[in-house]
Amino acid sequence: MGKLLYGDASMEIEFGDRFLTHLQIVIGAKLRRKESFFFSWRDDLSVGDGRSTIWLDPSIPLYFKFYGSKVPEINREWIDLLAQSSNSPRGLEFLPEPGAATAKPKGHI
Repeated sequence: MGKLLYGDASMEIEFGDRFLTHLQIVIGAKLRRKESFFFSWRDDLSVGDGRSTIWLDPSIPLYFKFYGSKVPEINREWIDLLAQSSNSPRGLEFLPEPGAATAKPKGHI
């Protein structure tokens, strides 16, 4: 379970390392191009089982903390799907990994 620390690091959002790795690639590409966008996920039941959204902007500090030491294998198809989502009016949203089990990573704030 890794963490995405947003802003002044007062907001910590936990995701599995595999999903977080793919997020880092997609978010990094957009921020390198100076693009701002929304990122939304479904919350874990422990925090209300609702939805959360943050605005990502190149001027806002962002830190990815991985708990595992190994970088997972990258699923290019998943990267492409997440990137397409990030370019939509709704912004980047969690999409399940193609070909993987149907488990949905949920964020813990």
